[in-house]
Amino acid sequence: MTVSVPVSVLFERPLVGVDGLAACLGADGVVVLDASVGAHRGAGRRIPGARAFDLDGVFSDHSAPAPHTMPGAAAFTEAVRALGIDDTSAVVVYDGAGIYSSARAWWMLRAMGFDRAAVLDGGLPAWEAAGLPVEQVPAAYDGPPGTFTARPRPGLIVDSAAVTAALADPDRTAVLDARTRGRFAGTAPEPRPGLRGGHMPGALNLPFGDLQREGAMLPEADLRAAFRAVADDRERLYASCGSGVTACVLALGAVLAGYPDPAVYDGSWSEWGMPGAEGELPVVTGS
Repeated sequence: MTVSVPVSVLFERPLVGVDGLAACLGADGVVVLDASVGAHRGAGRRIPGARAFDLDGVFSDHSAPAPHTMPGAAAFTEAVRALGIDDTSAVVVYDGAGIYSSARAWWMLRAMGFDRAAVLDGGLPAWEAAGLPVEQVPAAYDGPPGTFTARPRPGLIVDSAAVTAALADPDRTAVLDARTRGRFAGTAPEPRPGLRGGHMPGALNLPFGDLQREGAMLPEADLRAAFRAVADDRERLYASCGSGVTACVLALGAVLAGYPDPAVYDGSWSEWGMPGAEGELPVVTGS
């Protein structure tokens, strides 16, 4: 296939449009990943040649108490290599909802030291709306393994201790919760049974959908305004959500808006909201 746009240009930003992906689809070294989860798996359709980045499967540590926990470096390396990805590959990630779980896959790659990845703006819905081809999902990828090696970057994925410290430093750090306003306030039920309702004391609510329009990310100026309206002039952002997935939409928006080093709380509310007689993390309700 003739590539009309240099691949290097497409990955100067962590977001690529459907035209950009269409221009390099099938080019040597370009790998497309479908990171859809649950009901957003695209009804059996995929962008031609896409490989499944299974967030509910090998790309979660199932020995951890919270869902979607980041695997260790060795397990992550093995799973990425099994998708035929090299250290020199250029990766585009999408999902069937627009931008939902694709940002999680992108952030995981970034946290493991891989910068040659971008999220498809608008995901599979935008691809299909543009009249671009899809195909039925075949069996799992069975091509040759890649040479990818994880090189973890400390501070991009954080734990509850780091979030507790961030909450104690409100002048510098904003802890942003990507859940809906009802879940943040504790007036809407949590989808995961047994979790307490409400939010972390001092956390701020920025639902991930507020950074999007029709499944695509807002322009960068609008993203900066959205973050500034909630976080004011704080220089450091920590993102949380239900299980560490849509928090990565906030991380994507923050990078696009020019924040240099956002972090994602991996356990998110699935960990923080767990009840427990000892060591229970503090929760408040209301807006």
